[in-house]
Amino acid sequence: MKVRIAYGLGADAASADAGRFGALVDGLEEIGFDSLWLSERLTGASPDPLVGLAVAAGRTERLKLGTSVLVLPGRNPVVLAKELASLDVLSSGRLLPAVGLGAPLPVEHHAFGVTRGERAARFDESLAVMRRLWRGDDVDGVRLALRPVQDPFDVWLGGRAPSELRRVGRVGDGWLPSFSTPAEVADGWDVITQTAAAHDRRIDPEHLGALVVYAEREIPEGARRLLARRKGDVDPAEIVPVGLDALRHHLEAFIAVGASKFVVAPLDAVDDVDAHLRTLGDALLDLET
Repeated sequence: MKVRIAYGLGADAASADAGRFGALVDGLEEIGFDSLWLSERLTGASPDPLVGLAVAAGRTERLKLGTSVLVLPGRNPVVLAKELASLDVLSSGRLLPAVGLGAPLPVEHHAFGVTRGERAARFDESLAVMRRLWRGDDVDGVRLALRPVQDPFDVWLGGRAPSELRRVGRVGDGWLPSFSTPAEVADGWDVITQTAAAHDRRIDPEHLGALVVYAEREIPEGARRLLARRKGDVDPAEIVPVGLDALRHHLEAFIAVGASKFVVAPLDAVDDVDAHLRTLGDALLDLET
């Protein structure tokens, strides 16, 4: 099992400053993190993930580039297929696309022009169209002349609801849940693999990961309220580890249930980017095998 440690910027991260973003990207490449992942929230402070990852691609040669996750409903799937193929080509095959339904917020649904009830059907249709285009198929008279370097072009999915787990099993190439305990990931993976088998599919066991948000000192009150809404009576520390030792133990617990691809995302403001990344790398990168 190949363990890989990636770095994530949350949807509300103050990462739109060109100098700080560039320093972050350069540091991740130099120190040896596997990849950088950008989340999508139209109303958030972070940059658009495709634009941000294009900037990162131009500054690096090794760092892989992930979307955690890109909102699929509400987009033109032909245009998005071309955008993702272009980024994969121009980064020499380093793009890691992960897609989802979008944040469960009415303002986000309205901004994408999709009602909550429409999202699932549009997601399934759009993903199928994009995959056909990446294979070189003609879709209603459209054929992409530019296709991804990676073949197959694996697409990971997020989500934890029962319907989302079944969707991963039906159409996903990997699963990247967030705000989950190791036990929840283990149970979810069972549902996914059973669903995949029922549809004559098999998902690579290496394609199980987790996005882990952590705090270096304490969990902010806003994050505690969010966890209370999402997780009820679960102790926030079971979801958001506090301190780098706790973060490492958290990842080791995920590894014990079969997960191997991790996106770690800090809740704390980062003052010294280089020192932050080096300390984080010292704490985690020896987990990679």
